[in-house]
Formats: sequence, structure tokens, C-alpha cells
Amino acid sequence: MILKIDYLYWLAGSLLAITGVLTLVDPKHPRRFTSGSFWLLYAMVFLVGDRLPAPVIGAGVIVMALLAGFGGVRSSKHEELPESQRRASAKRLGHRLFVPALLIPLSSVLGTLFLKNVTIAGLPLIDPKNVTFVSLGLGCMIALGVACVLTKDTFVQALRESRRLTDSLGWTLVLPQLLATLGLVFADAGVGKAVGHLLTTYVGMDSRLIAITVYCVGMALFAIIMGNGFAAFPVMTGGVGVPILVGTFHGNPAVMAAIGMFSGYCGTLMTPMAANFNIVPAALLELRDKNAVIRAQLPTALVVLIVNVVLLNVFL
Repeated sequence: MILKIDYLYWLAGSLLAITGVLTLVDPKHPRRFTSGSFWLLYAMVFLVGDRLPAPVIGAGVIVMALLAGFGGVRSSKHEELPESQRRASAKRLGHRLFVPALLIPLSSVLGTLFLKNVTIAGLPLIDPKNVTFVSLGLGCMIALGVACVLTKDTFVQALRESRRLTDSLGWTLVLPQLLATLGLVFADAGVGKAVGHLLTTYVGMDSRLIAITVYCVGMALFAIIMGNGFAAFPVMTGGVGVPILVGTFHGNPAVMAAIGMFSGYCGTLMTPMAANFNIVPAALLELRDKNAVIRAQLPTALVVLIVNVVLLNVFL
């Protein structure tokens, strides 16, 4: 294969390593050594994580947790253009500012649909097992190039902005990965089977609609508790989705998984545990109410959750 998922890991690791080095040499950073070390350890996971023994990676994650837990990961003050210049630039670009952002999902969908069977000299263009992820990475790089052309800026400035955003998000940037791992730990520990046993014991799963409702609502509730749909997915899918919706009612596993994950993200919209989605934006926007984002999203999340139950009942 020509384009592998490993290349995206290395690219992400390189960006994190650059952020770590720039943080270490930043004299204005209030915690430059601890913050820089945090980002370099995180970069190590992407760059050489598959080549290091598991205990080494585990020790690195523990050090990262200690650095973040004791306040060692802070944001620096970055130089920004005056507000007048930023407003003038935004007015000049107008709605074209949305073009790079829209190119990412568009490229991901097109790549997934049309590049999965493309071969060059007998080799697949994209890793068949990771077509969607590789297409997403290609979409991000295409969007970056278009953004540089639209703004007439350089790749170096893009690196500076990447570091600024990473610095602003701080340790919460690691949450999705850690929470997804937590979901796998729960699955290996048998939490999904325990949840399935409790539900089948105390809830009548003979009704297809009740089983679907329990699955969707359970995905949302576990996402609220754990802060991420990835963490909730192995638990509810292993406990209810596969054995009941697929095994008992012979549902389509692809439909079950897609709508189930979507239901999990309804829970993500409603919880402060999803700090990188809900709490950090409120801090970046300097909102007085740190839960303002959650309050704004709550009605939409509840409506979408109900719609998911209906859709899964129709298409399962």
C-alpha cells in the first residue's frame, strides 16, 4: 500500500513534537518545562509508540497525568494581530473562511467512496483497513493548503496557529484518546456483559422498541458519565447492541453501530466530562457561565436522541 495510517500518526506526532520544542524554548511560558515535556511525551506515543514496550508507554501516560494533575500544563500568551486587522481580514475573506473546514468532511467522504479500490502498480493507494481515516488525513492536508492560499499566509504560520490552539486546549486534547481506551478497558473487564445481564434481568427486552430505546439512551448516559461516545460504545454495544439488537432481533450491525455512536454523541453534548468539547470552548470565548455551551446544546441533543430511536426502529 502507498498511503498508510502510520503516516498520519507520524504527522500528528511531528506537530506535537514541534509544539513541545517551541514550548520548551518559550521564555514567556509560565510552565514551559513541564508543558513542553507533556507535549513531547504525547508526541512519543504517535511517533514510536508501536515500537516501545507497553510498560514504557504506560509510564509515559502516568507522567503525563501527573504533569496535568499538578497544574504543570498551562497556556502561554501568544502574539495576535490587533482586533482591527483581524476584523478586516475576516470581512475580506467573508464566507470563504468556511471553505477549508467544509473540504475536510467532503474529502473524507469522496476518498472513502472512490479511493478504496484504486491501485498503482498493483499496490492499493490507501490502506484498505483504514480508508476513512487516511481520507480524513488527506482532507485535512488539502484544507490546510487551501487555507494558506485563501489567507495568503505560509505553512510556518499554520504551525504557529497549531501550537496556539494546542496550547489553549491543553491537557484536554488527550481526553478522547484516553476515554476511548477506557471504553476498551471496560469491555475487557466485562462491564458490557454485566450491563447486559442487569438490563435483561430488570428490563423487558422482548419488545424491539424497548431494546432500541435502552440501547440509544444507554449510549447517551454512558457518554455523559465517561465524556465520550467512544468510551460508551464498547460497553453498550457489547451488552445490548450485539447480543440483543443483532443476535435476538437480527438487526443490521452497521445501522446499529452508526446510530448507536450518534446517540453516544448526544450524551457528549450534555456533559462537562467532555471538557474539550464543552468546557474549553466556554473558556476560550471567555463566557461567564462555564456550562453555557452545554445549555445551548441540550435541546438539540435531546431531540436528536429521540430521532435516533425512531430511525433505529425504522432501519434496523
